[in-house]
Amino acid sequence: QVAVTDNEVIRKRLLIDGDGAGDDRRINLLVKSFIKWCNSGSQEEGYSQYQRMLSTLSQCEFSMGKTLLVYDMNLREMENYEKIYKEIECSIAGAHEKIAECKKQILQAKRIRKNRQEYDALAKVIQHHPDRHETLKELEALGKELEHLSHIKESVEDKLELRRKQFHVLLSTIHELQQTLENDEKLSEVEEAQDESMETDPKP
Repeated sequence: QVAVTDNEVIRKRLLIDGDGAGDDRRINLLVKSFIKWCNSGSQEEGYSQYQRMLSTLSQCEFSMGKTLLVYDMNLREMENYEKIYKEIECSIAGAHEKIAECKKQILQAKRIRKNRQEYDALAKVIQHHPDRHETLKELEALGKELEHLSHIKESVEDKLELRRKQFHVLLSTIHELQQTLENDEKLSEVEEAQDESMETDPKP
């Protein structure tokens, strides 16, 4: 015996119950019309019951087709949500890697700052000996290196700020997606409650 999945059960239930627009009543009317048609005493009455059955069948077929379209659309939306969720997970993982890299760059920037302070202290010592030509050349080279390191530090700080903004946007997107999923779940629960309420109502 083949196990029936939850999706198959829901699909068959939708096909039978429809979207809550009176499909049970139509089926009951169809059965009653069929019985009347079988017991019709005249040709006119039989033809009238026959036309009613055709009309009721058309309504049921239309409702069933609409239900199938809604079901397929929901499946596609679920697949799309899963795809978006996976993309967000990948983005979060990438953001964590970038944050770790930015932390390394911050540590490097702190070392650069410490070195700059040491270079400044050394420059003050060197300034006490302006007559030494070679020392002045070294001081000039150190100044250029400090400038280069300062540019690197500014670049690292700019990148870190950009990564922080991107991570904030990513978290906002995740929150909006979670809110959307929760709203969809609440809507599904309301629809299921309505279906169960219709099933418990006494049939006409």
